[in-house]
This record gives sequence, structure tokens and C-alpha cells, in this order.
Amino acid sequence: MKITSFIAFLVIVLSFTSCIEIIDDISIKNDGSGTLKYTVNLSSSKIKINSILALDSLDGRKVPTIAEIQENILSFKKALEAKSGISNVLLDYNFTDYIFKLQCDFTNVTVLQTALKEVIQEVSKEKNIPELEEIWLNWDGTKMVRSIPEITVKKTKDFKQEDIELMKQGNYTSISRFERTVDKFDNASATLSKNKMAVMIRTNPYALTQNSNIIENTIYLTPIKN
Repeated sequence: MKITSFIAFLVIVLSFTSCIEIIDDISIKNDGSGTLKYTVNLSSSKIKINSILALDSLDGRKVPTIAEIQENILSFKKALEAKSGISNVLLDYNFTDYIFKLQCDFTNVTVLQTALKEVIQEVSKEKNIPELEEIWLNWDGTKMVRSIPEITVKKTKDFKQEDIELMKQGNYTSISRFERTVDKFDNASATLSKNKMAVMIRTNPYALTQNSNIIENTIYLTPIKN
């Protein structure tokens, strides 16, 4: 199985890093266009990450160099920029604190999902990635149904108890923003912003690896005023 340096890096780091913060932030305009912001913050585990990157391999998997990871990040950015309907692609990476940020604008959510799926497949060079068949975002102008792509971190059973406790201290935040007010939503764990134009769900990475459906939500918006 051929896998890129950046994906290999994430697989290794997410398998052996205990504390992580992820912010999944999407803004949808009334016409269905919008902006995606996705941040992975591993700064709390940078000492452990540095020790991993100092190795040649770990558990039979080659540990990529920072130069290889940077090259793959730039390839991902270039491929995403080339997709129709995607614009203003920003991909920031910080190898001191290990903070990675992706931001892009899209013309509609179908374009966004298609572009991300195609780029992941192109960069990874894998023909069959079952997770890419998922539809994690749906918008019909009156409601949005969202989840997250299937989480493939399944090594939590092998973690020591202290590592599991640290995972529970991490955060996964899912934010959905709109141009008009929210009428209601299905997930009881979600909270509504004061202006009623954004919905947030917060959990921890450990809970998410046990149940990836924990942040699934259907959000219903008020009608557009004429």
C-alpha cells in the first residue's frame, strides 16, 4: 500500500499522541457557498512527536522526515487549488508547535466534498479508500446534515490508561455557521450561539474514536425573509 509522507505522519502521530485539539469550522451562505476551516493542534504533545520524528521507523512503519511531510502538504495544497469551485486555499503548518491549518472557499458543499475526496485519493495514490464513499455534509437550502468522515484511529485499546486519560483531555470542536438564524437542531449535545446563527458541538478525541457518530447533527434554519 503506497501512502504519502504526510498521511503516514498523521497515522503514526495520531496513533501514538495522546493530547490533540481539532477544530472543524464550516460557514454556509444562503446560496450554499461557504468557507471551510480545519485546524489540528498537537502542541501539547510536541515532545512526544519530536521523539517519534527522530526515529527511522515505528512499529514497522517508516517515519517520514519533516522535509517529506512539507513536500506532501504543498502537493495537497496545489491539488486542491486546481479543483473547480474551490478558491482561496490556505494551508499553514508549524513544525515547532505542530499546528496545521487548512482553509478554503467553495461554491457548494458537493463541490467541497468531491474536491477533498479527489485530492486525498490523488495524493495518497490509493485506488480504493472506503471512507471516501461517505457523504459527511448535505445542504438543501433549508437544513444542513453533517457528520465527520469515519475516524480510523482504532488503536485506543492498546493505549495505556494514562494515555487514554490524556485523550479525554483533548478537544474536538465542530462549528456550523450560517447567514440566517437556526430554528432547531437534532443533536442534544449541541449548543446555539447567542446570535442564533451558529451551532457548536464539543467532545474529546477518545469519545470520538469510540463513537464517530457523536457529532452527527441535522440543523434546520429559519426561512429566508423576502
